Amino acid sequence: MDFIMSCVGFAVGLGNVWRFPYLCYKNGGGVFLIPYLLIVFIGGIPIFFLEIALGQFMKAGSINVWNIAPLFKGLGFASMVIVFFCNTYYIMVLAWAFYYLIKSFGSTLPWSDCDNEWNTPTCLEIFHHQDCKNTSMANATVGGANMTCADLSEARSPIIEFWENKVLNISSGLDEPGQMNWELMLCLMAVWVLVYFCVWKGVKSTGKIVYFTATFPYVVLIILLVRGVTLPGAYDGIMYYIKPDWSKLGEAQVWIDAGTQIFFSYAIGLGALTALGSYNRFNNDCYKDAFVLALINSGTSFFAGFVVFSILGFMAAEQGVDISQVAESGPGLAFIAYPKAVSLMPVAPLWAALFFFMLLLLGLDSQFVGVEGFVTGILDLFPGKYYHRYKREIAVAICCLLCFIIDLSMVTQGGMYVFQLFDYYSASGMTLLWQAFWECIVVAWVYGADRFMDDIARMIGYRPFPWMKWCWSFITPCVCIGIFLFHLVNYKPLTYNNDYVYPWWGEVIGWCLALSSMLCIPVSVLYKLFRAKGTFRERWAHLTSPVWGAHHLEYMAPDVKSLSSLSPSIEDNKVIIFESVM
Repeated sequence: MDFIMSCVGFAVGLGNVWRFPYLCYKNGGGVFLIPYLLIVFIGGIPIFFLEIALGQFMKAGSINVWNIAPLFKGLGFASMVIVFFCNTYYIMVLAWAFYYLIKSFGSTLPWSDCDNEWNTPTCLEIFHHQDCKNTSMANATVGGANMTCADLSEARSPIIEFWENKVLNISSGLDEPGQMNWELMLCLMAVWVLVYFCVWKGVKSTGKIVYFTATFPYVVLIILLVRGVTLPGAYDGIMYYIKPDWSKLGEAQVWIDAGTQIFFSYAIGLGALTALGSYNRFNNDCYKDAFVLALINSGTSFFAGFVVFSILGFMAAEQGVDISQVAESGPGLAFIAYPKAVSLMPVAPLWAALFFFMLLLLGLDSQFVGVEGFVTGILDLFPGKYYHRYKREIAVAICCLLCFIIDLSMVTQGGMYVFQLFDYYSASGMTLLWQAFWECIVVAWVYGADRFMDDIARMIGYRPFPWMKWCWSFITPCVCIGIFLFHLVNYKPLTYNNDYVYPWWGEVIGWCLALSSMLCIPVSVLYKLFRAKGTFRERWAHLTSPVWGAHHLEYMAPDVKSLSSLSPSIEDNKVIIFESVM
């Protein structure tokens, strides 16, 4: 059960309540759900199951799990690079949530009015569109504000101004980092300290913690949904969410975003799922687990969409604009729609505190397992002879400190531009598609899809539906490489909020982040082939022969030939035999 809760905590996170809604909003609402659901069944679930099963079978982290085909061990190093970048930038969302949580402890919410130092003259708390329906009143003042009806189109909500002017205090571009936000830096430091003390003892303690962190958010989301659907305009927002605009299906970006969101949300290619699977019992039914977890993951995303779009519908009705124009569709959408909802509830500060506490928990359990997966992979590189009593604690501390130092660039005035650079290039999009493609190729064509299906049958007691094998062998690799090429052909320079275009050197930095993981695979393959001896056929045969672990002895016992490839020492084998007898 600890494994299930840890997976729920990792795979169900801010990607569901933060990233999924803004991608829906960006791509026209309901039409996004069509490619999303399609790719769930032909890409998401098959690879999700593949990674969990592989970790359970090999009993190793993200690097040593590829002893199943040592030539492609670069897949493990690539996943380590990706999960490191993901751990680095993902925690910034937690720092923002913690900042909002602290600001919630007051008699009034600072984003609910326009009487603050960061507000501009165009800030307006209530949009009195009903007073301006008569065109002859174009020069009349709106409510009690020093603003006429003609100026109403330029008015901005205090929620948007709090986010952009106070939290981000955003500069004009990536080339202007500006000053550091010390309040945000302290929030970031506090979150990293919390992550460290929750992870340093390993997955068992993490599993206990996420019993609470993975379930409490659903209670808060249900309450927000009940409040959201009772607001005027909520129906229009929900219809925008579920009613497809069929013309959008012809746009490449909709399919690209749907595919990359699946891989990001399911945590595919990060190595954390294999690390979690390695803690399972050898006979755990990981096939059933994969479907349960996929259903929970996508169901949470779909449910969170109703919460966000009911609020966006209300904001659109309040501001008198179309839903597609009510807010920018960037990463900060969750920090606009959700705070608006809680500000409209009775005893708003209490609900705001509960919501941002929930958002913090939702992200923390994902961060726990992301750091867990990275540290497990690093420690797998050091055999038992390098034992140190505090080896794990030291590794976790170094990981957290290094990520924190990089994160300091994201708490400056130009930090959002750095954050989006990491989000777009380093741990989503093309990198995850590339990783998933090679995982399928190695397991299905190098090791053998039928062979791996037999291994799974030995573990769980029955063979999975052949659909999995077909996906690993043909369908999923074609989907991955198709979306990948689609992405390259339709590539456009990165923009922030559809108006700021990143400079050329910013694009170069982004591509360096992406290639740092993608090149691990071909470079490691070429390096191993050149270092090996013999003909190409002999090198290939040697480097693609699995290196079995001690726990495979009982499984491989009837196969005398396979025993020669066992890597552990005799002492290790004796221990396993003793355990199997017990």
